[in-house]
Amino acid sequence: MQDDDDFLSEMGDVTPLKTETRVRRGRSATDKTLVELRREAAVTERGRDSNPLADEGVKPLDPWYVLEFKRPGIQNGVYRKLKKGSYAAEARLDMHRMNVQRARREIYGFINECHELGLRSVLIVHGKGERSPNSEAVGILKGFVDHWLRELAPVQAFHSAPPNLGGTGAVLVLLAKSEEKKRENRERFMRGRVPYEQGST
Repeated sequence: MQDDDDFLSEMGDVTPLKTETRVRRGRSATDKTLVELRREAAVTERGRDSNPLADEGVKPLDPWYVLEFKRPGIQNGVYRKLKKGSYAAEARLDMHRMNVQRARREIYGFINECHELGLRSVLIVHGKGERSPNSEAVGILKGFVDHWLRELAPVQAFHSAPPNLGGTGAVLVLLAKSEEKKRENRERFMRGRVPYEQGST
């Protein structure tokens, strides 16, 4: 007990320190988790992405479903030839084993590059989806290809390929003439012709 009394007498004139009120520290704008930073980077990247093609919300198609589409103004005879495979494919894109995100990039770049090069008929192999690990045989990429080709301005028409070119696992695509090809055709047509001048007799 003597020790306690000594301690109290020694500490008698000591005043306790004032404790400051604790403030809960909020997260500042710089205190972001790695997940949040990645998410923001992805949104920014998408904002810079000039590719307008959707990467979700498209229904898969049956492996045997026939893809067919033509824009107004495409002659029926031209479309029939495309459907039969009469136009030789000038380029080919094989999308086997691609996921949707990669396929989206590849098809966008492929169609635009072929159009710039002046190619008119191309083949895209998307597969039927029969080897899908899902219990149902569904063509996920096939559904996206059907959706994407309708959204791409250079695409004038498309149809599932004949059996010798892949059948319903591939699609033949007819592209519009590029501006360069249109100019070449105009020059060829005008070669040797005298322009008509109004008022001349």
